[in-house]
Amino acid sequence: MSWNQDLFKRTLDFAAKVHGAQQVPGSGAPYVVHLVKVATEVLRAADGSFDVDFAMQCALLHDCVEDAGVKVETLHLEFGSRVANGVHALTKDDAVSKPERMADSLRRIRAQPREVWLVKLADRITNLEPAPAHWAAEKRAAYRAEAQVIADALGEAHAGLAARIREKIAAYA
Repeated sequence: MSWNQDLFKRTLDFAAKVHGAQQVPGSGAPYVVHLVKVATEVLRAADGSFDVDFAMQCALLHDCVEDAGVKVETLHLEFGSRVANGVHALTKDDAVSKPERMADSLRRIRAQPREVWLVKLADRITNLEPAPAHWAAEKRAAYRAEAQVIADALGEAHAGLAARIREKIAAYA
């Protein structure tokens, strides 16, 4: 399976620039580390059944609207409508009440091409690394339960990523 390294580099450069000095919460690592981990999950899953370049771009950009304040219009100009729409679907809508936010997010993701589903799975796989030490047991349990909702809603998109998220859920404490 091949993918466009120049496109990867251009997208990564953009993501690194817009996230700037932002860090992965609780780790001290530059935020771009999280983005590359998500993209790595997508690249690992590449089996010829999906547009790996599109999925990889959405993976590297998935938090730039929500966490770095990039406008969706900027993504349209820089990366085209398909990528911008995918990233927009992956962005939580703060206008939606917190209890309804995940259901809203999953509805919007499911309306997108399968590659966007893969990115959400890859993002949660990456986020199921050990929980921050300051998280209470209830918060960890809620996060694990939310991961199961994601797996159930999007797992049909890719058997390998579905198996991987289920492994991560089982191991998450």
